[in-house]
Amino acid sequence: MTFWVYLLRCADGSYYAGHTDDLERRVGEHMTGACGGYTATRLPVDLVWSQECPTRIEALTFERQIKGWSRAKKEALVRGDWAEISRLAKCRSKKEI
Repeated sequence: MTFWVYLLRCADGSYYAGHTDDLERRVGEHMTGACGGYTATRLPVDLVWSQECPTRIEALTFERQIKGWSRAKKEALVRGDWAEISRLAKCRSKKEI
């Protein structure tokens, strides 16, 4: 079975990260507000990024990681700019020292 981690851009410009085993169905639920919660009050939403994962645990782990990211890092992910994601991660860890 394939699992997905995904990122939606909401109408208010915010991002929502989630994971699922049926990407098309789940995004459809978000788009109609059927799943309630965060995205239901921020319609319409657009799928801006997704990635397959071999296990649910990997998808959930990546979802939780993305939820902790800054807006700049999420936008770099949408662009596929892994160099920028890495740079932003280094900047954050230097601030923590």
